[in-house]
Amino acid sequence: MSLILKMGSESTFKPVPEGTHLARCYRIVELGTQESTYLGQVKKQKKIMFQFEVHGEDENGFALITRAGEPMSISKNYTASLDEKATLRKDLTLWQGHAFAEDEIKKGFDIKKYAGMWGMISVIKTPGADGKEYTNIKSITPVPPIIKKHGLPQHFNEVKIFDIDEPDMELFSTFSDYLRAKIESSPEWQKRNKPTAYTGGGVEEIDDDIPF
Repeated sequence: MSLILKMGSESTFKPVPEGTHLARCYRIVELGTQESTYLGQVKKQKKIMFQFEVHGEDENGFALITRAGEPMSISKNYTASLDEKATLRKDLTLWQGHAFAEDEIKKGFDIKKYAGMWGMISVIKTPGADGKEYTNIKSITPVPPIIKKHGLPQHFNEVKIFDIDEPDMELFSTFSDYLRAKIESSPEWQKRNKPTAYTGGGVEEIDDDIPF
């Protein structure tokens, strides 16, 4: 009989409990075009991730912090669309407490304005396609005036934005292996980071069909 132990073999991840919690969006990450399957149909859509730090206590009165003493965090991925039926539009409308003006929808607006914004997130557990149970954000609503009146807690994380067109590589290095791989799989990232060759007069993309 042999017993093999490995450092880190036991997960230390602590999921946010179900319920409604005070939270602050501290990170918005562009994921690029991602492939997904829904009802048997494969789709390729541009995705974006919102990440929140959570403040407060659970139903037993314990602070919502990690084993390292930091606020727990949770994220939600969206299709980067403001179409009428898009989940992103529905969540942002509910979160900001008012509908979008028509010119905002037509002309577009900077999604970055939601970074650093506080809200109340409703967290639920749902089964995934793999049979496992996942913790997800069901909805985001404005912070009630009574909470604002008593003052919001001190935030923990610095607000960060990850834009594939102008990537913050220092921030990228802090992402999990899974998140980095997800971004690197996008055509936007691969196009930007395609190897180049020196030709003597400038820089050009390597031709994969060079016959040698």
